[in-house]
Amino acid sequence: MLQIVYISSAAPGFESRNIDQILASARKNNSANHITGLLFHDGVRFLQALEGEDALVWQTYSRILEDPRHRAVVQLSQRQIDKREFGSWAMAAQKVGGGNSEELIAEVDRLVADLPDPNIREQFRSFARIRRAA
Repeated sequence: MLQIVYISSAAPGFESRNIDQILASARKNNSANHITGLLFHDGVRFLQALEGEDALVWQTYSRILEDPRHRAVVQLSQRQIDKREFGSWAMAAQKVGGGNSEELIAEVDRLVADLPDPNIREQFRSFARIRRAA
């Protein structure tokens, strides 16, 4: 099973309210393809983990690379895993607002606490703690 983690910037003109459309589409497609993961959007950047059968993860990642709403896509990790690390989530997601609340940080910490790879765990924890202007 393949897991890919990437970060990207929202393309100019992308409005944060459009994230709900992205999530609806991702949940539908990922559920049909048995892809699980986690997506965070902070108004400026996306951080996402995708995991599932190799060919289907590559197919999904390729769609993201071609999606005009993303720019500067950088793959942070690619690795084979023995079992799903993001449970049965079709796409758990969190929209990070302009400021970071203690509740959000605690929720991120809870969601990633059991991830076996400390690097991936810290990528998500750090992302939730960075303050950016949306």
